[in-house]
Amino acid sequence: MDTVREPGDRSRPLIHLESVSHTYRSLTGRPVRALAGVSLSIQAGEVFGVAGPNGAGKTTLIALLLGYLEPTDGVLRIDGLAPRAFVQRNGIGYVSELIAIPPRWKLTEALTRYAILAGVPRADRARRVGEVVELLGLGEHRDKRAKQLSKGNLQRLGLAQALLRDDQVLILDEPTHGLDPVWTQRFRDVVEALRRPGRVIFIASHNLDELERLADRVAIIDKGAIQRLVEPRARAGSSAATSPYILSVTATEDVVKAAFPDAVARGDGEYELAARSPSDLNAALAVLIQRGGLVRSLRPAHSLLEQHFREAVSE
Repeated sequence: MDTVREPGDRSRPLIHLESVSHTYRSLTGRPVRALAGVSLSIQAGEVFGVAGPNGAGKTTLIALLLGYLEPTDGVLRIDGLAPRAFVQRNGIGYVSELIAIPPRWKLTEALTRYAILAGVPRADRARRVGEVVELLGLGEHRDKRAKQLSKGNLQRLGLAQALLRDDQVLILDEPTHGLDPVWTQRFRDVVEALRRPGRVIFIASHNLDELERLADRVAIIDKGAIQRLVEPRARAGSSAATSPYILSVTATEDVVKAAFPDAVARGDGEYELAARSPSDLNAALAVLIQRGGLVRSLRPAHSLLEQHFREAVSE
């Protein structure tokens, strides 16, 4: 019999998958395995990211978490319950990749309707709608119809509806899709404001930079399986292979080549350098400086998460 987590119980993860697989049937009846033996535990309090190429299995994983599908094999539990039972009892905040809202609904009307559907008590609806409107910066658009909203504002409206119930589990599928650079940055602040010890925020995204900034851990999925589980913030002692570097320097190309024979010019004094150990890198930089080169900057060509992603998907 399924059991329910007591408040403050950290004896088991909030979300747990054990050897979860899901197989579809194609139109011709051929079996297509979308997920294959996924095992994963997500603790309450985590911001958990998922990245992968198109067709990797991310959408199927989200459908399983929401209870739209059931595993073909394996066990999936949210707080000790099957996903559909958890959703029926507690609800889940969900933002889909594509936001579809009836075009004639006004913004506050839409949020009020969604609050009713989400079971927000009548006495709390106006307050909750006001809070999410303020959180997502939608105040100036209150009286606009959905068809009048830009793609980015429609995306923020979708985020707002997902936050109406203050749910224990939030699943955000491509949440920054369509957001302008300003609101892409503000989204980070929104996620940090939503963090709390008893909540899981699950983010699926192609934006590796955002996942690296936001997530405590990121699962890289490809071919229906988790290829790597990365802790983006644990840079020290990372086992990831050394990334290529981008060197910005004031020097002639022959001076740069004397220190870094493999350097590839990118223009404006920038060169791409092949991966090398810290000792080899510092030795080459010493040669560069001795020959009169002035180093403006040196940075990895790829972020830690991007490097892991490249390696995992190529493998």
